[in-house]
Amino acid sequence: MIKITLPDNSVKEFESGVTSLDVAKSISEGLARNTISAVVNDKQVETTTPITMDSTVQLLTWSDDLGKKAFWHSSAHLLAQAILEFYPNAKLTIGPAIESGFYYDVDFGDESLSEKDFEKIEKKVLENAKKSSTFSLYPVSKEEALKVYADNPYKVELISNLNDGEITFVTHDNFTDLCRGGHIPNTSIVKAVKILNAAGAYWRGNEKNPQLTRVYGISFPKQKDLAEYLEKLEEAKRRDHRKLGKELGIFAFSEKVGAGLPLWLPKGAALRKKLENFLTVAQKKAGYEFVMSPHIGAKELYVTSGHWDKYGEDSFQPIKTPNEGEEFMLKPMNCPHHCEIYKTSQWSYRDLPKRYAEFGTVYRYEQSGELHGLTRVRGFTQDDAHLFCTPDQLLEEFEKTIDLVLYVFTSLGFEDFVTQVSLRDTENRDKYIGSDENWEKAENAIITAAKNKGLTTIVEYGEAAFYGPKLDFMVKDALGRKWQLGTIQVDYNLPERFDLHYIGNDNEKHRPVMIHRAPFGSMERFIAILIENTAGDFPLWLSPDQFIILPISEKYVDYAKKVSQFLENHDISGQIDDRNEKTGKKIRDAELKKIPFMLVVGENEEKEGTISVRRRGEGDLGVMNMENFVSYFKKEATI
Repeated sequence: MIKITLPDNSVKEFESGVTSLDVAKSISEGLARNTISAVVNDKQVETTTPITMDSTVQLLTWSDDLGKKAFWHSSAHLLAQAILEFYPNAKLTIGPAIESGFYYDVDFGDESLSEKDFEKIEKKVLENAKKSSTFSLYPVSKEEALKVYADNPYKVELISNLNDGEITFVTHDNFTDLCRGGHIPNTSIVKAVKILNAAGAYWRGNEKNPQLTRVYGISFPKQKDLAEYLEKLEEAKRRDHRKLGKELGIFAFSEKVGAGLPLWLPKGAALRKKLENFLTVAQKKAGYEFVMSPHIGAKELYVTSGHWDKYGEDSFQPIKTPNEGEEFMLKPMNCPHHCEIYKTSQWSYRDLPKRYAEFGTVYRYEQSGELHGLTRVRGFTQDDAHLFCTPDQLLEEFEKTIDLVLYVFTSLGFEDFVTQVSLRDTENRDKYIGSDENWEKAENAIITAAKNKGLTTIVEYGEAAFYGPKLDFMVKDALGRKWQLGTIQVDYNLPERFDLHYIGNDNEKHRPVMIHRAPFGSMERFIAILIENTAGDFPLWLSPDQFIILPISEKYVDYAKKVSQFLENHDISGQIDDRNEKTGKKIRDAELKKIPFMLVVGENEEKEGTISVRRRGEGDLGVMNMENFVSYFKKEATI
């Protein structure tokens, strides 16, 4: 007999060899029908996998993220099966589940896949799914696996990097694939499928490798779920920050400037400035000091920090100077610079914590295929800060930083989020620097601070930075998509590498602890998500243009300028539409530009010193004098 511990800590006894599906049946038939995958001892497995020792078991349904992962990964096999039926000479590579759906990278050789082929492949997927084929996972020797895929160089490369005893195949119906596992019980659970897109992708993300076709798809257990998803997809297209950014005049890209390097147009620059001012005020109240660092740094700086060793190959290449052996790099991160700022003075424990903040622009080389609007760029500005404190101050400082991030999110309407405790990989420690002792102290500090602040957390192993663990804020936008925005990190290692110290009350040198934090994450990604979350209809205090004045004829342009100057003097920003157009058209255009207030001025307004106020989405608010409008506006624009 073995003991099975369930998530509620209840324990049930079963005979050795029991499956997760058997465990589900022992609870209820309804649960068994809905169980599509399981996690046994922290590893996701099939529901039919025998359990032969005391274990923890989590039963997964469609409502669980890992349940969806198994569903979509299994659907990727169905997609690959259908593709081979139409393109028998195609070579399959990998087909993972992703956050929404799945993809399969395929080498079609001399053939190609186009959008007109999507429907026939979808029909074939569903036709095969109806066969109710079981996914059967079984081990294969390395020698045998290499024979099976002798004509597929991609699978051969994958197999060559595996050891005997860790290679498995999965078979359903007449289709077999190299796979590590994690499937649904059978294909009949897949009731709806849609191929969303086909795009180019380099093998293993390397531009020097062959280009493949990445076929994206999504599937559901019910047709109505697919219909709802496609509606959300259409809404996402309407909210796409790349589309709205262009329409609203916020940012642009230029091939001559370079891919992934955004140009901020006047309205975008105004939006950024308002965000910066908002966070600057909050940081000053929290005791931060502002610093500035250059856009480049000597290569040795990043060798010292460890960033060169970890990320040098993925960074922009060093800049050589006329002096032999002298190399600089475009700044890929701000923390090494802030360490050097800390070193410019000698500090006592009484001086700590030191909190250095900077809106620092950094540059990282992203492959061209991974660039995406403002969410994935090569040059971006972090709302960065680094705190240097004593070990005794660490917990309090971390909790204060959480408070700052929560204030930012609440002020900007991001209230649906979870916090992710990102820890080291439990197996591969070579990716990280520093001692186990310091890592444990850093991880415990994060877990304790999150608990003290009452945060709902999830733990992800392998997601830590190479120098320390993180608390990442995963925000859901208006469409339910998850984004990693704010982050707070604890670092015992960079202070050692840069030989930072302070004088303690024993007059001896001690190492400070370093906290890295960025509530926005980056200005670019934050603004992209803000655009999509608000559909470009920004909070009043943040709108680049908060008003537009509409003179009913050119005779009243001078009065419009007088009104505009009065409002600008009260820190309300806007513009005048002095085009020779009818007022109705001007109002419609202002509505499309999502300008909050339209102020109509004509003969009566000029004579009385008033404005006729119209609010976007509400209509006419009546006539106000300018002082009353300012009072009304200030009340409405409160953060």
